[in-house]
Amino acid sequence: MLKAVEDISSTKKRLKIEIPTEAIEKQIKDSLEKVRQKARIPGFRPGKTPMNIIEKYYGKNAESEAIEKIIPEFYDKALKEAALVPVAQPALEGGIDFKRNSPLSLAFTLEVRPKIEKLNYANLKVKDVQVSVSDEEIEAALKRLQEGKATYEVAEKEIENGDLITVDYEITHEEKTSTSKDQALQVGTTLLPKEISESLIGKKAGDTVEVEAPFPDNFHVKALAGKKAKVKNTVKAVKKKNLPPIDDELAKDVGFENLEGLRTGAKEEIEKAKKNEVQKIQKDGILEELIKVHEFDVPESMLERELSIMIKEVKGAGKSDKDEETLRTELKPEAIKTGKAEVILSIIGEKEGVTVTDEELKEKIMDISQRLNMPPETLMKIYVQKDGSLDGLRNSLYGQKVMDLLLSRATVEKGE
Repeated sequence: MLKAVEDISSTKKRLKIEIPTEAIEKQIKDSLEKVRQKARIPGFRPGKTPMNIIEKYYGKNAESEAIEKIIPEFYDKALKEAALVPVAQPALEGGIDFKRNSPLSLAFTLEVRPKIEKLNYANLKVKDVQVSVSDEEIEAALKRLQEGKATYEVAEKEIENGDLITVDYEITHEEKTSTSKDQALQVGTTLLPKEISESLIGKKAGDTVEVEAPFPDNFHVKALAGKKAKVKNTVKAVKKKNLPPIDDELAKDVGFENLEGLRTGAKEEIEKAKKNEVQKIQKDGILEELIKVHEFDVPESMLERELSIMIKEVKGAGKSDKDEETLRTELKPEAIKTGKAEVILSIIGEKEGVTVTDEELKEKIMDISQRLNMPPETLMKIYVQKDGSLDGLRNSLYGQKVMDLLLSRATVEKGE
């Protein structure tokens, strides 16, 4: 039972509980009785061995099992009684001083979700944004589709932008040379330094060209990212791009009856994407307002978790070569905002009875795996490796559901 709650800070508490003697003894006796039913003691049938003999052989194990089971049970009861929501695992102070036929007193320090005084999320306002789709946007979408259906054929010609070529290359950087044969390159792509593409324009199969090129900071080969290197390309084959006509056949190839149906489908997809973007802007506005008008501290463990994620993402994407301490200082304000958003959405969701079912989680996994063209099992492994479980994805879906609820209740005002 709960004995006391001491404030260490607004987000850290000391929870003192006492587990009654009778509860502990009952748990021990239950454990011993289970053992008694299975134990094979010479001279006694299973289930008929006197309890004092069972206790002699198995008493210490039963005590350990009882304590292991009963502490979490009474800890959870105390949390509910104190109306506390932990945000990290608790720390047990002073260990466990257990004696038979005596109550067990325990003290935990734990970080908890802060309580927000007068949390108000009624009468939220968002701006309405009118969505329209121009003919130019539809044509651009059709051209992207056309590019996606392009084919290539070997041609005896000079290289032009958009051609697909096969090369043997040598890259020399810091007196180290690496080579590769039969590599496919698309000339003019943003994945290549423009100096390389420009050096290849006008060349033909059999030509060799050398150039010094600066590689972008986010280049996928980390050894070259942000560096200059000498590149020697020997052209082995040139393939010309063939674009299919934008007509009824192209439309049928992607599941439409005719070109007019394809145009209508393209317009609907663009309109849907724009409406989703409008909703994202509206939701961001709602969250910004809620964060601005409610002042509270973010638990240290939540802040540390957010900072670790942000720093890992920045470093992993090669977006900064700053040391970790500098990044922590720069990213801390954004991490605080993210932590506040998580707390606010958690409390609102709890008040509104928002839940994420296993079926909804499964549907989300299937949706993401289809968009990424990845088996669901592989996607789940990635989330488990990242967060240790699927809780990260479940929490993300929970936040989305709360934001959908808030947007559905918001007052829409006329906007541009």
